[in-house]
Amino acid sequence: MFHIVLVEPEIPPNTGNIIRLSANTGCYLHLIEPMGFPLDDARMRRAGLDYHEFAEVKVHPNFAAFVASIQPNRIWAFSSKVNRLYTEATFAENDALVFGPETRGLSQELLQQIPEENRLTLPMRPHSRSLNLSNSVAVAVYEAWRQLDFQAAKRP
Repeated sequence: MFHIVLVEPEIPPNTGNIIRLSANTGCYLHLIEPMGFPLDDARMRRAGLDYHEFAEVKVHPNFAAFVASIQPNRIWAFSSKVNRLYTEATFAENDALVFGPETRGLSQELLQQIPEENRLTLPMRPHSRSLNLSNSVAVAVYEAWRQLDFQAAKRP
């Protein structure tokens, strides 16, 4: 499946929601330190409800350690500061979908490590700053999964 990568997540309920998303879609979740909360934060656990045991969550000391350990097929960076729409990408198994901290997004330094054609955005109305992190991750994951015809999904 895909690798969801949260770089320096700050808000526990967002991470909890993404744990739940990971459990329900089969994605792996990677958290890049430093994080703005401990993994056992009650607000995060409450948002993830009882899905923690169904999600694969790994913590990495930095982005380079994630890349070296996981060796994703491709890395897709999501940012409100770029122009290529997420719907223009063709996702594949073992791709990494990378999202930045809630209050500042991915750093320019990290964005520059990603090929320009792999920097994606979700459309918003003019003068909007950003979407909620867990909502953004859900939109991206479901588009990527749709492109794989929802492999391994329970279907009606």
